[in-house]
Amino acid sequence: MKVTIMDLLPGEEEELIVKCATLESKVVELINELKNPGMEESTKLVHKLKVYQNGDIHLMEPSDVYYFEYVDQKVFVYGKTKVYEIKSRLYELEEQLPKKDFIRVSKSCILNLNKIGSLAPGLGGRFEARLKNGEKVIISRQYVTVLKEVLGLQR
Repeated sequence: MKVTIMDLLPGEEEELIVKCATLESKVVELINELKNPGMEESTKLVHKLKVYQNGDIHLMEPSDVYYFEYVDQKVFVYGKTKVYEIKSRLYELEEQLPKKDFIRVSKSCILNLNKIGSLAPGLGGRFEARLKNGEKVIISRQYVTVLKEVLGLQR
């Protein structure tokens, strides 16, 4: 990444120009911090997920999520030891979550890459992810290639 800093001429306004192929969430956070200094703490709630368990509402950091799964027309959020429900749809979560951390691994599952302990080939071209909490998630064969690319496992 190239960074250029230039002195202002008299009468010029400060300006930030961002050139990028894709606008990553970290860049958006940085831009928001520059536009609104000191607003970080109040905006952190926006980045938390609103999840439900036994009628209670909980706020959960995306980094604490192991995976999301669609079952019986509901989306569930799996943490280290607890399971919650979330009102968002999988495609909405896929758009909102950081692409560097979360990946779709089947039609019904989005996986947090940071929670993978190990990967093993499975039957029929599928893979099995063993998560750091001991759970196993099946990666459908149509998503294996994308997972390998993201993890740099392609030859």
